[in-house]
Amino acid sequence: RESTMKMWIVFLLCLSVFPGFSQGRVVGVDEAGFAECNVFFPGKVPPEGFTEPFHVKICQQYNKEPRFATLYSTKDKIPLYSAFKYTKPAQNEEENWLVEPQIDDPENDLHEMVREADIVGTVANLGANQALTSDYVGSGYERGLLNPSLLNEEDFQMATYTLTNAVPLSPSLSKSWHRDIGKVVEQALVPHCSKKDHLYLLTGAIPSSVRVKGKVSVPETLWLAACCDAPEGWSLGLVKIVNDENSLADLTVGELERQFLAGVDLFKGSCGEDNQEKAEAVLQAVGQIRSGEQVGTSDNQEAKDSGFVRKVAGIIATPFIKLLELLIYVFVELVKFVFYFLWLVIKRIGSTVLNGVCSLWSGVVSYLKAISMVLISIPYDVGRVIVNIFLGFLQIVQDVVSITYRILRIPVGFVLHLAAFPYHSICAIPSVLKDMATGIGGTFSLVIDATAALLHGFYYLAGHIVKRFVPKVSSDD
Repeated sequence: RESTMKMWIVFLLCLSVFPGFSQGRVVGVDEAGFAECNVFFPGKVPPEGFTEPFHVKICQQYNKEPRFATLYSTKDKIPLYSAFKYTKPAQNEEENWLVEPQIDDPENDLHEMVREADIVGTVANLGANQALTSDYVGSGYERGLLNPSLLNEEDFQMATYTLTNAVPLSPSLSKSWHRDIGKVVEQALVPHCSKKDHLYLLTGAIPSSVRVKGKVSVPETLWLAACCDAPEGWSLGLVKIVNDENSLADLTVGELERQFLAGVDLFKGSCGEDNQEKAEAVLQAVGQIRSGEQVGTSDNQEAKDSGFVRKVAGIIATPFIKLLELLIYVFVELVKFVFYFLWLVIKRIGSTVLNGVCSLWSGVVSYLKAISMVLISIPYDVGRVIVNIFLGFLQIVQDVVSITYRILRIPVGFVLHLAAFPYHSICAIPSVLKDMATGIGGTFSLVIDATAALLHGFYYLAGHIVKRFVPKVSSDD
């Protein structure tokens, strides 16, 4: 698993054309971290009333600076609102779509908004809590920005192209929403706020039960809440119903909260809601923008026909554009697959070569080790052989001496015994005579004892016979 992740990291780094971005940080319930983006709310107080556990606060950053704030729904996988300030719009728009890895994997080391392609295979459960580019491909919906890029300068504009700032919108609705919001902000709101850096904007979406690919909720309503936190302050709300592209209803912030955002307090205090005179001037400017568009279309039939032709052309071209997007997506995936396959082949070949080199090196080391052990053992073996030879020589000398002793012991013993024979013979004569005398005396004594015993026996026998057969006589007789 780890080797596969490493391969994906190297592969995606090779595919990367643009350097990675370092913007955006998910703070979740970390209020201290989200406080960095409180500058986008009047009084530095975020909206209150969004209390669901799947609501995630995001301080969107770019180049390590906060650019706007977002409240994201991990259940619906769309932003509920984005808070920002109007800045001078950039001349050029460049789309580089980003994602927030912390939403899906809070335990990873990535704390910044990054390109989706750069973290495929490295972030666990990527797409579990947020929408991805693949959720929009072939769906018929565009990634509509809540915080429109056209109302931001370059650095701010780049930060808006994150999927945590996008909701599914049809191409025509996305175009009309951005057009209407752009005109209202630039022509009606900005001119009527004496301190332009105190113009706070909230754009939001209300989720519906309709989901793109069963995952991303399609909003049923888009809304804008503006607050000019100046001495002559005012506040305003606008609502666009998704089913009616041309709708753009104006209402107070209080009415917006009561009708569409029950239990939510968007701005701290009333934010100039009591300044009816200024609010009426702003509403009149908004109404002139809307009526101007309608008058223009009714007075100029040619423009109307041209718009109709463009609309029909857009409807006809949309399938081809989507098909082209699909083909481009397939082509990119094929290129990724080819690069991955080549990387796998190179890795296998490199692994085989590396294993061969390692085996060769191991063999050489083992051979040198064996030779070293043999060379070290030679002096020991030579010494042991010399000692064994000396001990063998001593054993031979001992055996020769022993054999010589055994050979010489026979005649020497015989001569010694032969020389000692006369001495032992003469010395034995007294002992022999003594033994002969003892034998003769014993024989004579034995004869005497036998004779006595024989006579005693005859006496005993005669006495017994006499007692048996001779009559007893008295003492007188």
